Amino acid sequence: MTMKKLILTLFILGLCSIHPKTLDAQFFDYIKKKADKATEEAVETGTEETVKSIFGNKNESGKEEKPKSSAKKKSGETTEDETKPSLNWAKFDFVPGDQVIFEDAPSQDEENGEFPSRWDLKKGNVEIAEADGQKVIMFRDGRPEIIPYLKNANKDYLPEIFTIEFDYYRPPDGSRIYVYLYDRKNQKRQKKETHISIGHQDIQCGAFSSKYPKKIDRKKGKWTHVSIAYTKGKLKAYFDDVRLINIPRLDFDPKGFTLQCYGARNDKLFYVKNVRIAKGGVKYYDRFLSEGKIVVNGIRFDVGKATLRPESMGPINRIYKLLKKHADVRFSVEGHTDSDGQTGSNKTLSKARAKAVVDKLVEMGIDKRRLKHKGWGESKPIDTNGTPEGKANNRRVEFVKI
Repeated sequence: MTMKKLILTLFILGLCSIHPKTLDAQFFDYIKKKADKATEEAVETGTEETVKSIFGNKNESGKEEKPKSSAKKKSGETTEDETKPSLNWAKFDFVPGDQVIFEDAPSQDEENGEFPSRWDLKKGNVEIAEADGQKVIMFRDGRPEIIPYLKNANKDYLPEIFTIEFDYYRPPDGSRIYVYLYDRKNQKRQKKETHISIGHQDIQCGAFSSKYPKKIDRKKGKWTHVSIAYTKGKLKAYFDDVRLINIPRLDFDPKGFTLQCYGARNDKLFYVKNVRIAKGGVKYYDRFLSEGKIVVNGIRFDVGKATLRPESMGPINRIYKLLKKHADVRFSVEGHTDSDGQTGSNKTLSKARAKAVVDKLVEMGIDKRRLKHKGWGESKPIDTNGTPEGKANNRRVEFVKI
């Protein structure tokens, strides 16, 4: 039965229930207006609720019920559809490896316009340049590819647990940068090898891909920090401060490292700096129990400053969790530098950096009475200051048991 027929039927039944003598022109006019209004509203809304609002509805006892009005939601009330689960998600859990096995910033001593001395070239054009006062590796044209210049580069030099990090600048409307987990000049490609592709806002690895949650304007150039963590078959990749790729089982064994800027051209130059490959290590609490301290070289600062960089939050979050779980643990947070720069200024800087770490932990909720800070500058090296890798190991923050 159509809605209009339903209205008409109800209207006739209503008339039949009224004694003829009581019907007059005014009543008929009233009923007609009500029926016309009900018909229009019912057709418009597609429901029968409007009809019931005109003629009423009877309950089981036969008494007429007035239609229920839609009550407004009280302040603070939520419906089932509107409630959301409380989210607890570690979006950035990257912790750099303990022992640096390859490091290149590049050095300020590198000659502008020369090929970067710590690298080898597979193809394309790559040179040292200066951007914003810092030396960088500049990818020009020819689909340039570089690989670390190492002895026995044809051998597997990546351990079972390792991390890779670098900063890269993508020019406005630039294309993508690729990471291959083997040396494309000196090592053979494995059958199931899949490279990691980083765009202006996303990371892809074979069938796996994810996009950075905040919108990034591709019309503008941008520096991005890329972090990759490999642990016995498991691979994670991070874009700035968010994990985008989390692969539980990689189908090939990483053996080396190649960096390629696929879309680099002389009018769209890519820059790379702060490349680091490091070997993974023991969990923080296990180190604390066995050695009485935790050595961390993954806490980074702006050059010559005590300002924490975003990628430092991975190690700091681990230390925070350790302190929350073990309420009896107290730390002396101690900063160390390499031998570059003046001895006095290095000590001052290392102390300021240690204090910045303490301040961050206190801000996160750790009782400041459980933390102290010191700065040792370059006075306590744990590696040589004669190589970039040694200097990287010396630039560290130690959490020493009190």
